[in-house]
Amino acid sequence: MKKKVGQVTIEEKNEILRLFERRNGLTELSKVLTIDNDDLYERLVKDMGETQGKFQQWWDTMAAKYNWESSENGNWEINFDTCEIFLNC
Repeated sequence: MKKKVGQVTIEEKNEILRLFERRNGLTELSKVLTIDNDDLYERLVKDMGETQGKFQQWWDTMAAKYNWESSENGNWEINFDTCEIFLNC
């Protein structure tokens, strides 16, 4: 079930969109990068961890700011076109 629980500003949407695109790009890079290149691999792992942390922090901050409904087994998602936030249960 998908339920609308809120909305964010365009600026807030743009912030999570940048993180979303960065995370996806890093994930794609990890599929072609081998562990043989130690320096690049370590930078990738570090960047992925930092990006994931920022991504989660955005959701935590917005959830607290807007007091979104949540569910123990649910997750939020954003519609990048409308800035609407949905809870998937």
